[in-house]
Amino acid sequence: MPSPSLNGLPDVQRGIHTRPLFVMTLDVAKPIGFGTTPNGDRRVGVVAGGRFEGERLSGEVLDGGSDWQIARPDGSTTLDVRLILKTVDGALIGMSYRGLRHGPPDVMAELAKGGRVEPADYYFRITGTFETASANYDWLNRVLAIGIGDRQPGGPVYSLFELL
Repeated sequence: MPSPSLNGLPDVQRGIHTRPLFVMTLDVAKPIGFGTTPNGDRRVGVVAGGRFEGERLSGEVLDGGSDWQIARPDGSTTLDVRLILKTVDGALIGMSYRGLRHGPPDVMAELAKGGRVEPADYYFRITGTFETASANYDWLNRVLAIGIGDRQPGGPVYSLFELL
């Protein structure tokens, strides 16, 4: 069997193609720290609300979601988040995503203090899925999303894209 090469693959396998979904801002309460677990320093932030805006769907993020984080010994932070989105036409959409945030120690220290850091100065990426009973948004049940985050003092801002 010959060695795999991108040149020999169909176009669909040669690169990632995306379509914008929405921009989402979250209001997250100060995290509750559990302390050091076998996985790292566990903390949970309650999502107190937010907004999302895109061409195909827009609305509010309902309060009551949660952002489970682990600050790992290598300085990176993993995220495991569950949210409920409510569209402008009243549809409810469950969103779950996992993410990873890391960067140079000085940048991460500034973020930890609540300082403003340019999103290009650190890595903050998420992958998400959706679940809804709404016929208007049924297509979301079959979407895998990727996003780029920007940690703001009150909570993150994400630009999300549908993987095609």
